[in-house]
Amino acid sequence: MAFGKAIYFLYYGGLACVIPFLTLYYSDLGLSGRQIGVLTGLVPLIGTLSSPIWGMAADASGRHRITFLLALGGTWTSVLLIMRAGSFLALVPAVILYAVCSAPNMPLVDDAVVAFLGEERRGEYGRVRVWGSYGWGLAAALIGVAIAASGLQAGFYGFLVIFLVLIPIASRLPMNLSERSANFFGELRVLLKNSSWLLFIAVSMVIGASIGIFLNYLFPYLESLGTSAQTMGLTLTLATISEIPIFIFSRQLLNRWSAPFLLTLALVGTVLRSLAYGLMTAPWQVLPISLLHGPTFALMWIAGVSYSAAVAPPGLGATAQAVFSGLTMGLGAALGSLAGGFIYEAYGPVSLYYSIALVTVVATVVFILANRKSVAAGLVRQRS
Repeated sequence: MAFGKAIYFLYYGGLACVIPFLTLYYSDLGLSGRQIGVLTGLVPLIGTLSSPIWGMAADASGRHRITFLLALGGTWTSVLLIMRAGSFLALVPAVILYAVCSAPNMPLVDDAVVAFLGEERRGEYGRVRVWGSYGWGLAAALIGVAIAASGLQAGFYGFLVIFLVLIPIASRLPMNLSERSANFFGELRVLLKNSSWLLFIAVSMVIGASIGIFLNYLFPYLESLGTSAQTMGLTLTLATISEIPIFIFSRQLLNRWSAPFLLTLALVGTVLRSLAYGLMTAPWQVLPISLLHGPTFALMWIAGVSYSAAVAPPGLGATAQAVFSGLTMGLGAALGSLAGGFIYEAYGPVSLYYSIALVTVVATVVFILANRKSVAAGLVRQRS
């Protein structure tokens, strides 16, 4: 699956050049905390709707590759527009375009990779996806140095160049490997009535909200503590390093433990990570805390992708992945970003991190009660 590895590597490498630094870019343009909250919240909020729509369009038409290439092209164009914008009003349409076009990219790739691997090798998904971690970690380390030397514009140029390399490679990814559904909308109703899967997604949204907060408000918090750009870039590298063993050993994890059990571990990790950020008193402390990213996001992601692939009716793989991604990193991250902006401005970063810790504790308790047999046993594999 060489093309899949290359796409993950380049895609996440490109994102690492821009996404973590957007709030600093907005701040440098003179935007208020609430304006920044609106812009950062627009992306996942719009993604909640656009990701499933793109996924359903690809599954219903069977034209996954052209859908993917159109979305990638729109993503490149939107980042160029964001770089050239100079005001909040100019940023809004550019950010909306980015939100619409970026949302389906990874669900479409995830579906293609899982379909290529097949049911027997589905657990090996993490060994392909880990290349996204390699790309993010390498780019984050390099771009931190470039931004420190040349300014935030260096990140935008890095993204644009990387995506120009990515798009022709993306055109070679094997897609359309799943059989098309004979009754698309009937199978869609079956998927959306799966209460266990929907509860799984609802709780995953809490982790998505925490990721939205970490991505959008950690760097301004670190800047207030006097943290250098190089250290900020290093936090991304360490966070990415912590993902690698989770993805590499995803097959063993999924063979031994159920998806609900892995999600429970991710929830506990999120509580610890949030509390640790709130208790920071010096910039260097963010470095070991960053290593909690793997036991939170990566665990949740491999469990969710595997679970969604297992429950998806034939021909609805891209739709299932898009719903999971759209709600988790869409609506969940949007709620985190929007609420985070108001809490950050009104009460400060410490209260923000304590708030997400409290919400995650509540979600953990609810999820354990609803899945007590699977979580308690810990060894029950999730079956479709």
